[in-house]
Amino acid sequence: MEIIARSKYVRISPRKMRLVADLVRGLPTQEAMDILTHLNKNGAKPLLLTLKQAVGNAVNNLNLEKDNLLIKRLEIGKGPTFKRGRPVSRGVWHPILKRTCHIKVILEGEAAQKKAKKK
Repeated sequence: MEIIARSKYVRISPRKMRLVADLVRGLPTQEAMDILTHLNKNGAKPLLLTLKQAVGNAVNNLNLEKDNLLIKRLEIGKGPTFKRGRPVSRGVWHPILKRTCHIKVILEGEAAQKKAKKK
């Protein structure tokens, strides 16, 4: 059973978010939440909120237990870039690119874990 949660247009660059996502990819959800809670990176908070959303979807919609969930896939995609600029000397315009990202968390439920153990 797969549970999906998405956050779109998160105002942090995908490169910075991928550094945080690499730390928790493939872990059980409770362990990942503990790591993200104590991590001192800007990308930890939006990723934690998306992970909590996915766990909430699993518990409320599919009646799965929190303790049996595992992060199957964690995708960080590139979102649109806000283009701003700043005037500098001699009338030259320097661009400032404010990047965004999309977060997609896919959790694996209890039924999928039992099948994996049988194989």
